Amino acid sequence: MLDRRTLLKGTAFAAASSIPGLTILSSALAAPPQIKLRDLYNKDMSFSDFAKEHDGKIILVNGFMAPPLKAESKFFVLTKMPMAVCPFCEPETDWPDDILAVYARRTVDVIPFNRKIITQGRLQLGGYSDPETGFYSMVRLEDAKYERV
Repeated sequence: MLDRRTLLKGTAFAAASSIPGLTILSSALAAPPQIKLRDLYNKDMSFSDFAKEHDGKIILVNGFMAPPLKAESKFFVLTKMPMAVCPFCEPETDWPDDILAVYARRTVDVIPFNRKIITQGRLQLGGYSDPETGFYSMVRLEDAKYERV
């Protein structure tokens, strides 16, 4: 049922979005883009145009939570494929080339490695060394939240 408040909001949005030069309002209301990990890189492992254009912006990424480096952390690694073993703890394990460091808003509640999750956070490009774990990343999501798919 359409009530007065809904009608007023819709009318205000329609009027504001028709004003020339006021594209910020309509783009701010758009949902963040949802991508795959591979969308962040070119074949030569340089950052993709998408990654460069969305640096500092909110995005959504699907993947799997790798076993955490340590308990009670606000950090985890998102991987393309489920990994039963921490990829950073076993010397014989190949280093994955499709990972994303994720810095959560609060302490991470571990989700089983084989359960798909979706993460949302601010994409940050450039070198960063985590002071708590020493994990070095060139790309990461900050102020992230996540949930099972």
